Amino acid sequence: MTSHFSWTRPDGTAALMRSVAVPSILILIALASTLWLMGRLPICNCGYVKLWHAVASSSENSQHIFDWYTPSHIIHGFLFYFFLHLLFPEMAIATRFLIALSLEAGWELLENSDFIINRYRSGTISLDYYGDSIVNSLSDAIAMIIGFVLAYRLPVALIVFLAIAFELFTGWLIRDNLTLNVIMLLFPIEWIMTWQAGA
Repeated sequence: MTSHFSWTRPDGTAALMRSVAVPSILILIALASTLWLMGRLPICNCGYVKLWHAVASSSENSQHIFDWYTPSHIIHGFLFYFFLHLLFPEMAIATRFLIALSLEAGWELLENSDFIINRYRSGTISLDYYGDSIVNSLSDAIAMIIGFVLAYRLPVALIVFLAIAFELFTGWLIRDNLTLNVIMLLFPIEWIMTWQAGA
């Protein structure tokens, strides 16, 4: 990763955001439209939208704007920036950004497919999970954007520290994080599920 510290110079964050604004909005509109066609609810079935939902093990999780899984999507941004920089170091940052946003949108669509929803319900502690609301999926994509931009702007050591801090804090608080989520989605482990159920 490279580190940059001026947020206003021509090759800085403001210029990046201007250059990707229109295609980013189109990607987000396409994501929301596809989720709607898949039958996902625009907002929580409870009928209201909260800025923050703090109860991880509830039917309203992944239904509002931000929750304890938001840090996982910020880490998505860190990882997308790192791997795209590693694989395509000469590619324009705007192009890498749009690839990252497309990957995140693709994950949101996959995550809200019946296959992954049922996988979460059978292989993890997310027994009340029935898919994200559209507003939550869009918020997750915005969290990835935040992570990508932070990785673009901040020193590598700070990004690594933030990623580890996010994982440790959410792992301690809700007994789940990005690492555990991937493990339990791909290779469910009984003792981890038992430990998580005790949260």
